[in-house]
Amino acid sequence: MSDASSTVSPHTEPIPPKRSRTGLALAVVMTGVLITAVDTTIVVLALPEIERGLHVSLASVIWVIIGYLLVVTLLASQVGRLGDMFGRVRMYESGFVVFIIGSGLCALSWNEGSIIAFRILQGVGGALVTANSGAVIADLFPPNKRGRAYGFNGIGYSLGAVLGGGIGGLIVTFISWRWIFWINVPIGIAAVLLALRVLHDTGRRQQRRLDLTGMVLAGLGLFGILWAVTNLATEALDASLVGFLAGGIVCLALFVVVERSQSDPMIRLSIFKVPTMSPSLLAALFQGLANYAVLFLVLMYLQGPRGLTPLDASLLLVPGYLIGGAIGPFSGRLADKIGPVIPATLGLAVQVIALFIYAHLGLSTGLWLVVAGSVVNGIGASSFFPANNSAVMKASPPEVFGVSSGMLRTFQNTGMVFSFSMAILIASRSIPKHVAFAIFVGTAKLHGHVAAVFTTGLHAAFYASMGFLALAAVLSATRGRRGLVTAVPAAPKMPAEAGVSDPRPTGL
Repeated sequence: MSDASSTVSPHTEPIPPKRSRTGLALAVVMTGVLITAVDTTIVVLALPEIERGLHVSLASVIWVIIGYLLVVTLLASQVGRLGDMFGRVRMYESGFVVFIIGSGLCALSWNEGSIIAFRILQGVGGALVTANSGAVIADLFPPNKRGRAYGFNGIGYSLGAVLGGGIGGLIVTFISWRWIFWINVPIGIAAVLLALRVLHDTGRRQQRRLDLTGMVLAGLGLFGILWAVTNLATEALDASLVGFLAGGIVCLALFVVVERSQSDPMIRLSIFKVPTMSPSLLAALFQGLANYAVLFLVLMYLQGPRGLTPLDASLLLVPGYLIGGAIGPFSGRLADKIGPVIPATLGLAVQVIALFIYAHLGLSTGLWLVVAGSVVNGIGASSFFPANNSAVMKASPPEVFGVSSGMLRTFQNTGMVFSFSMAILIASRSIPKHVAFAIFVGTAKLHGHVAAVFTTGLHAAFYASMGFLALAAVLSATRGRRGLVTAVPAAPKMPAEAGVSDPRPTGL
């Protein structure tokens, strides 16, 4: 197999559909992002009710969130590959159907095991939707318009977060937690019917293999480390947790070895030799590791030391999502004009400022400072995501858009999966771990000296997240010169697989 320095050849873009259809098509993709964003935000708010309603143990309730994210992380690159093989639109629509079924079953859950199992099924659908959405957009729009399209797609996420925090909070508070899942069903059905009318596959089909061995090793590795780190938030370090941690590290080491010998691996390690692709993916990983934890940390602060209800706490974050969503298309258009490096790097720098604001929250701080931090964070995120997503897809040849989109989702979600555990672990260093965990899920509040001590622990977690964001900014700023232009870069060749006459790049 050749490396990234091999001879290159230009590749052609798929012919975009007529303009009259691209608007509706983008709306369908935005809907997919919206319902997955609603689901992520709203489940955080519903954890206390799910814990009480299904008698889920405190140590297990967090797997309602982590289980979903872990499945999306493991499947993202593989289902993106399915999109290249069988059609990105077909896989995207299939994801909607699986997500709808999973949502309905989650609403019917009867105990701890069933809710976690059905959330995993829902994660399969979420992986099909999110991993192929970027590839569908890349098929719909030429390179010089993708940044703006990803910016509009960001509106779907922001709107979903608003609905999850606002309407979702009302549902959890006044109706039933089961309706946070039922609400996905009619929205999903409407989106599927519209997708069948306006979305059509235009990309070229490619013969590929699924890397089941790599996926199993990566899954066992991530699960082992996650189990150890998450349980450290409620338990003391013992031989069992060390065993899980060591086993996870060994599995990930084996994963790297296996991936080097696979003809079509889950993660092609030579991707790190591609000047634009590798720093873009790594920036996405560290941004997810830092910023996804912010939602948890701020909610812990508002529900714990400040004593707010989950609904009131989430409403304070709504302005950030609204303003961030509004500027997303403009940030994407800027990335189309001047390239992704400057908008993405500045966005990360702005997010560092937001976390610095959060790191100075105290017991008597005005709640307006939370709103200000949310707005600054929303502006930074809306500058980073469209530019970085566009950079990844511009570095990818059209025939592997699905793989590239899935890789991006894999790196983003790997950071997101670990962000919660890291945040809880750091924040809980100042008070008993089981108390910190109970504060997060909304079943405990703090007062007096203990609240002040716990707030200091939150500050440490915010500073740690600032370090991860700073690292992401360095990676973003130092990517290759191909990230400074809007033209699609040439892709390195690799030998064609059986039945495939067109060469494809080793970096993907």
